Amino acid sequence: MKISAKTEYACIAMLELASRFRSGQPVRIRSIAERHDVPPRFLVQILLQLKGAGLVASTRGAAGGYHLVRDPGRISLGEVMEAMEGAGNGEGKSSNASPDSPAVKALNAAWQEVAAVERRLLGEISFADLLDRARDQGELMYYI
Repeated sequence: MKISAKTEYACIAMLELASRFRSGQPVRIRSIAERHDVPPRFLVQILLQLKGAGLVASTRGAAGGYHLVRDPGRISLGEVMEAMEGAGNGEGKSSNASPDSPAVKALNAAWQEVAAVERRLLGEISFADLLDRARDQGELMYYI
């Protein structure tokens, strides 16, 4: 599975927002960018896309920033990937071979099965799960 930089940065941002969900504190773009060495301008675009997908909201003002709209346990990795890459990511393998070829039909069926398993697994991993994994990896998320 190939993950774009955009999707990886989106997941990093979502983890930061998830880590502060209980406190109710919005997170500034600059804070995420500096902590994870993410280009701030790229992060602005990513957060706007996540906002458009209904996963985050923003607060204006001196104490403003971004926050999750739902509990991290109710937001899946699959939702974020779909918001960033679209619903058909990883599907639609194609070649120049005849689509009527039995080999191509068998391979296409296999690709569809793999994509279905991938979607199911991504839907089962929540950002609460990812926070637990980050803690297990020893990454300090001091505001949990």
